[in-house]
Amino acid sequence: MTAKLRVTTLGCKVNQYETELVRQGLQKVGFSDCDEGDQADVCIVNTCTVTNQGDAKSRQVIRRMSRDNPNARIVVMGCYATRAPDEVAALPGVVDVVTDKRELPDLMTRFGVVDVPTGLDGFSGRHRAYVKVQDGCLLRCSYCIIPHVRPALTSRPLDHIVDEVRRLTEAGHREVVLTGIHLGHYGVDWNRNKPREDWTRLADLVQQLCELPGDFRIRLSSIEATEVTRSLIAVMNEYADRVVPHLHLCLQAGSDSVLRRMRRRWGTKMFLDRCRLLRESLVKPAITTDIIAGFPGETDEEFEQTIQTCRNAGFSKIHAFPFSARRGTPAAEMPNQVHGDVKQDRIRRLGELEAELRREYYGSLVGEPVQLLVESTKRMVSLQSSPNQTVVRGTTCRYAAAEFVTDAIGTEPGQLIHANVLRAEDDRLHVRPIC
Repeated sequence: MTAKLRVTTLGCKVNQYETELVRQGLQKVGFSDCDEGDQADVCIVNTCTVTNQGDAKSRQVIRRMSRDNPNARIVVMGCYATRAPDEVAALPGVVDVVTDKRELPDLMTRFGVVDVPTGLDGFSGRHRAYVKVQDGCLLRCSYCIIPHVRPALTSRPLDHIVDEVRRLTEAGHREVVLTGIHLGHYGVDWNRNKPREDWTRLADLVQQLCELPGDFRIRLSSIEATEVTRSLIAVMNEYADRVVPHLHLCLQAGSDSVLRRMRRRWGTKMFLDRCRLLRESLVKPAITTDIIAGFPGETDEEFEQTIQTCRNAGFSKIHAFPFSARRGTPAAEMPNQVHGDVKQDRIRRLGELEAELRREYYGSLVGEPVQLLVESTKRMVSLQSSPNQTVVRGTTCRYAAAEFVTDAIGTEPGQLIHANVLRAEDDRLHVRPIC
C-alpha cells in the first residue's frame, strides 16, 4: 500500500522551494500526495518565524494536521522550528523537528531516500517555478530574526542551478523565479579568498541562465537596492526578452533616522538613485517594495518622510506590514514602541498611497507591449458573449495583473503570450494578444 504524504508551507519562496525538494525526494521512495479526504501517513510542515503571526499560524497548522491526520508522523522544519524547537516538539503529533535546513538530506535518508535530489524536476501545481540559489544572511538589521535562524551563508553551485532551470523549463515552466534568503549575496561565500576578477556574482548566474534555450522568462525575487549593480542591470538590459523588467527592492522605511535605527546599510538618497538608474536603463521597469509601519520611535514626521520617499520612488506595489517585535532582536527592546492603532492607521495610509501609485504606473503602460504568463481561463456565460468567448487572466512581465477576452481555442494556463496594453484599471491591465 502506498504511503500518503501531506505537505504545508508557510512563509517565503525559499520555504516553498525546500518543501517541494523534500516532497520530490519522498516521492522517489513511493510516497504519494494525499487526495481530498485522505488521511496522511506523514505530514511535513515548513514553518515561518518572521513575525509573531508566523509563529501562531505555524502552531495552528501543526495542530490542524494532528487533528485531521491522527495516525500521521508530523515532521516540522523551517525557521520557527529552528528558533523554538522545544515549543515545536511539544505540539501534538510532532515526531521530528528539523532545526537546520542543511539537515534536509539527512531527513530524506531517514525515510529511505538513497538518491537525494540536488534540485527540482518540476514545481507541482505552479506555472512559475521557484529556484533557490543561496541561503543565509550576514546582516544584522535590528528588527530581523532571520540571521539568527539562517546564519550560514551558502551559495549553490552554478552548474546545479543551470541544470535545474533547464529541467524546469523542459518540464513546461515558463517563468523561473530566482530566490534566496539574501539573493544579492549569491557567490559572496566563494569570493572571499579570490581576486576580484575571478568573482562569481548574481549577474554571472543570470547571464548563464539567459543563454539557455527555450521559451521562458526569469524573475528575481526580493533584493537589496545596493546589490542591483550596474553589471546586473546590464544583463537585464541585454537580455530584455528573457529577464523581466521588475525588481522588488526592500526599502523598509523612507526616513533616514528610522533606517539608522533599523541598522540598514544605506539611506534614502542611495535608494532613490538606484531607482533612477533602473528607469534610465530599462523600459518602464516595475519597482515594488516592503515597508514596516510603526517601527519603534517612528514619529509622525518620520512616517511622512516614508510617504514622500515612496512617492519619489514611484513604486507599483507596496507590501506594508506592521512592526512585529521579535524576541532576541534589538528592536524588541527599543523604547517608544508604537501603539497598534497608530500602526494600523499608517498601514491604511500606505495602502491608499499604493493604490494611487499603482494607477499612475499602470496608466503609463497603456500602448506598451507586455508579456503575459497565463494563470487561469474561464468560459464567459452571458447573453452578450459568443459560445467560445473565454476570459484569460495572468501576470505580466512587469508584475501587473492583466486579462483579455478571446474566441481563440487553445489558450491554456502556463503559456507565455505577447500582448499590447489597451487600458488600465485600478488593479489590472486590459491587453490585446499579438498573434
